[in-house]
Amino acid sequence: MTHKIALLSDVHGNQTALESVLADVRKNNIDECWFLGDLIMPGPGGKKLFEMLEASNTTVYIRGNWDDCLLEVLNPDVYIDINDASDVYVGILSKYLYENIDHNDIEKIKSFKSCSQNKIENLLISISHNLPTKNYGTSLMTIAKQENFNKLFASEDIDIAVYGHIHSQLLRYSDTGQLIVNPGTIGQPFSRRGKFLKDRRAQYAILEIDENGLVNLEFRRVSYDIDQELAIARDNNLPYYELYQELIKTGITHTHDLEILSKLNQKNNYVEVLQRFLNTL
Repeated sequence: MTHKIALLSDVHGNQTALESVLADVRKNNIDECWFLGDLIMPGPGGKKLFEMLEASNTTVYIRGNWDDCLLEVLNPDVYIDINDASDVYVGILSKYLYENIDHNDIEKIKSFKSCSQNKIENLLISISHNLPTKNYGTSLMTIAKQENFNKLFASEDIDIAVYGHIHSQLLRYSDTGQLIVNPGTIGQPFSRRGKFLKDRRAQYAILEIDENGLVNLEFRRVSYDIDQELAIARDNNLPYYELYQELIKTGITHTHDLEILSKLNQKNNYVEVLQRFLNTL
């Protein structure tokens, strides 16, 4: 019997892109979906993101670094540096999301695993957002050293490692021939090459396995209505809308651009807004 798994990752609050991907998933007769992390922020998607994944037989949920960011902002015991423009950016987006989801959604994020292993027929698969022990950082970018990719495998028993985080579709092998797959990103495609960066379609992958092993691996790209996504963001007063607009249309991000973020924080009084929010937690 053939088992088809949709590998989904890095939605980043892009509700419209996720809708289009899940419509494509349904057309491909998928048995189940595995979500590899970063469901939320900086896009406007909130409660509906959780509902769509749950309605699509998503059986694996992995917690990404942006999912962790929300939990950290909402944790009174975690220090948020309001003098750091990037921290304010994440804090304000977290405040927005907090106001657009409910307690059950927050508990759902808390329940996401840091990593997991599933056995499908005779193949053991490791599932993580980045490294199984670290869901952030640049260690698994497409140009990383081979030794970094070998760390995806906790043991020789693992046959396939799937991960997200880098926003690029990838297929390669470990030193011992174990398969490594990254399905790319639904919400924020990225490439170091300009011609590829211009392709703003949502990305995912389909893993097909039967009793003899790997049948097929298919990388998918799905068009979606970018203007509709931006209309949702605008109509729902998404903070830093202009940055999201640039990100969705061009792939350029300013998450760590302290100069631009500082100007926007000052213009919108975000430091004070965030401080008041933190005081309510």
